[in-house]
Amino acid sequence: MKITDYLKDRWWFYLAAAIPFGMILLFLTAYRVSDQLIAYISVIYLLFIVIEELIGFCRKREFYNELAEKLEVLDKKYLIHEMLHRPSFLEGEIIYDALYEANKSMCENVAEYRRSSTDFREFIEIWVHEVKLPVASLQLMAHNHKDELGDKFMEQLRRIDGYTDQVLYYARSENAEKDYIIKPVSLKRAVANTALKNREDLQLAGASIETEGLDVNVMTDGKWLEFILGQFTANSLKYKSADRELVINVSAENMPDKVLLHFRDNGIGIPERDLPRVFEKSFTGDNGRSYAKSTGMGLYIVKSLCERLGHSISVSSEQGSFTELTIVFAKNDFYFN
Repeated sequence: MKITDYLKDRWWFYLAAAIPFGMILLFLTAYRVSDQLIAYISVIYLLFIVIEELIGFCRKREFYNELAEKLEVLDKKYLIHEMLHRPSFLEGEIIYDALYEANKSMCENVAEYRRSSTDFREFIEIWVHEVKLPVASLQLMAHNHKDELGDKFMEQLRRIDGYTDQVLYYARSENAEKDYIIKPVSLKRAVANTALKNREDLQLAGASIETEGLDVNVMTDGKWLEFILGQFTANSLKYKSADRELVINVSAENMPDKVLLHFRDNGIGIPERDLPRVFEKSFTGDNGRSYAKSTGMGLYIVKSLCERLGHSISVSSEQGSFTELTIVFAKNDFYFN
């Protein structure tokens, strides 16, 4: 708080003090009081005003400067009350108490929201596990009567199963740190498991997978990585080109400080204007509206999981030619040792 701002804010007080001071001088002069006594009285009066204002300014400046400094450095601004000392002047006490009540109310609302969110997430997780049972039964029945039902029926069941998985992973993505174990994971095994899980869809699409340099371990959670690769595979199948057979190339670059995993397909590609937004929640873009029904959630969940696992992800594409997704796994000697 600057003293100039304080003085401007107190103009009404100085005006109110000047009026009675002028009246005192007027009466003293009318009663022919000596000039020396008038001077003494004036000095005492003005000295009282100056001292009172200096004390008031110093007390308020300490509180408001502390408030501004703590607000600037705090990430969670609502915790400002916890960082302040109770001031010694009335206005500051009122502000301090107001901040306390606001913080208390906010904490209660956040706690209620978290309880509601936790209950909803737990319900979704239970629902997904329950719905997977009839889906698995239907898949088994369809497999046993494949000739009657056909491959299209099986394909739709696999899509339902994939979407229920997506719901489960999305529900857990906000608290993924409670459900993962960071340890060395073989990229070769993760890619093989993903291909095995999606083998029927890949076969129906006539797709082929090429791999290169996958004999390397990365620090991640195997289950989450396979889900991420599954989302990449699903997008490649969804947006394959009708003019050529789908080829998926998965390769790794082993660098001194990181490992790059490249997932590339020769599908329809992504328009350049859509590239900056492909990881946004519910963003479908031109491809999602033109070629397939898309929720825009797959890559958003992938991005969220990568951030929580400590990985970074990027995308490059050329419309009509290819799409390439790259995950960067940082190396950490502490974990490897």
